[in-house]
Amino acid sequence: MNNKVKTKILKITLTIVIIISILFVTMMWLLTYHEEGETNIPFKISKIVIVSSTDGIQNDSEQTKWAIDVNQNNDIYLYIDKNKNYGKTELIENVKINNFNITKETDKGEIKIYKTTDEESKMFSNTQEFEINELTYVGDLESNIKQSKISNQGGLIAFRCANNSVSQYISTSATEVNYNQLLQITNVKEEDLKVSVSFNIEIKILNKKTYKATVSLELPVGNIIEKGTTNLEITDLEDIVFKII
Repeated sequence: MNNKVKTKILKITLTIVIIISILFVTMMWLLTYHEEGETNIPFKISKIVIVSSTDGIQNDSEQTKWAIDVNQNNDIYLYIDKNKNYGKTELIENVKINNFNITKETDKGEIKIYKTTDEESKMFSNTQEFEINELTYVGDLESNIKQSKISNQGGLIAFRCANNSVSQYISTSATEVNYNQLLQITNVKEEDLKVSVSFNIEIKILNKKTYKATVSLELPVGNIIEKGTTNLEITDLEDIVFKII
């Protein structure tokens, strides 16, 4: 075999080795990015608070004193803070919550998502007026949860995941009803309430990139049937991975 042929074979071999190395490095980077996402982002979710509660809507009835549709509500608060390790000042243009995916164990009740009300007296209302499929908070100088505004340096976002009409309380008794006990006295079981909900959160930086992550939650939290109102604060959020879109 002459030198020209040997040189050609060597070049081809080196080219193949280089291509395989590039593909391997690229594949490893993609795998790492899929698992870890962006390692240094301007804003992050620092905490999630879930408040699970029991509520009821009194229906008009001439035959009974009480005819209450029992709802199980889960109010979800997302705390978005500036990443102190980012090193630069950025501004939030908007934050979007969308692509809700909901799974229930039974067919009791109906799951609805609600935004906050514009009423001073209450945060949420399970009415069609406030029902949503997605939610957008606009970046502003100050946060205003009632107006769906978030400070451009971070703030709070809230929405409700409600299991409406999971049971009904019918009674002719004149005794006042303890709404915290409605689930228990209507024989609602734990499996009737279990809901897995996931959604996307997109944080858009002013005139720049958008970071997206998927959040998954198991609802309700705590022993809601016996207590009526429970809450959970989540700060271990390593499974929430943001990626650039």
